[in-house]
Amino acid sequence: MTDTTATQNEAKQGRKLPLHALGPVLALVALIILGASLNSNFLSYGNVTNVLARSAFIGIIAVGMTFVITAGGIDLSVGSMAAFVAGVMILAMNAMIPVLGVGVPLIVAGMGVALLAGIAAGLINGLLIAKVGIEAFIVTLGSMGIYRSLTTWLADGGTLSLNFEARGFYRPVYYDGILGIAWPIIVFALVAILGELAMRKTPFGRHCAALGANEQVAKYSAVKVDRVRMATYVLLGMLVGLATIMYVPRLGSASGSTGVLWELEAIAAVIIGGTVLKGGFGRVWGTVVGVLILSLIDNILNLASIVSPYLNGAIQGVIVILAVVLQREGKSAD
Repeated sequence: MTDTTATQNEAKQGRKLPLHALGPVLALVALIILGASLNSNFLSYGNVTNVLARSAFIGIIAVGMTFVITAGGIDLSVGSMAAFVAGVMILAMNAMIPVLGVGVPLIVAGMGVALLAGIAAGLINGLLIAKVGIEAFIVTLGSMGIYRSLTTWLADGGTLSLNFEARGFYRPVYYDGILGIAWPIIVFALVAILGELAMRKTPFGRHCAALGANEQVAKYSAVKVDRVRMATYVLLGMLVGLATIMYVPRLGSASGSTGVLWELEAIAAVIIGGTVLKGGFGRVWGTVVGVLILSLIDNILNLASIVSPYLNGAIQGVIVILAVVLQREGKSAD
């Protein structure tokens, strides 16, 4: 009986998937048309590449957030984690200059530090949630404050700045690329493709969905629940480290205000893209569409001067609430 019901639900969900997927895509197309009509520079090469490059940081993080939310979790600490990872990376690179000098080895070492710091931060969150059994909301809310405070402490209330020569050498990682496409855009695209493949084609993606849908059923289905849940946070932490690697060469600095509201943007992109907030279903390509929608809204508001840029966070918050409301109405209709 259970198998029959599950099969019917899957078939029902499969028939409705195109309609659910169509909404964000149509919204993206509408925003592109609106932006082009409001400002002639909207579709210019410079503006498009700038929007895509700046959205890459949130996009990379949002891909990891998709797995966390699909598995029934949440992470409110990613913005603060990014600030902390960036601060640790900058301090480590400055300390290694006398030994490695300014060059490729220094950049590679700095990237390694960022990835390890992100993985460690994600592992701590994952252990507290999966092994200790503390609610994800509580753990990540606490770590959000911890990482932000640690970053401010490391900077002594100011800003941590990368050595001037090292910053100049590192700068092309953000501003250069291949065939006119900046490296952050390329990295974001690769992460999104690999993330979609992992979600759709691997046991890990299926286990994330099973865990988010029903943890007890997942356990009975031989899914290693704690391991999968912990792996989602480690993956997210690693992607925070990767996003930080692409972010640091842009400004060459980090402070207590780095990454503010990144968690809101990442979660908003995931929900707008169609991933169910309570877990059980997620799609990475939808998250990419969500990231682009948020970025275009921000860009249109800035170009058209419709509202103050200080209200962008409020607008994103409204979008998150509306997206969740639409999800609930969709379930009610079912």
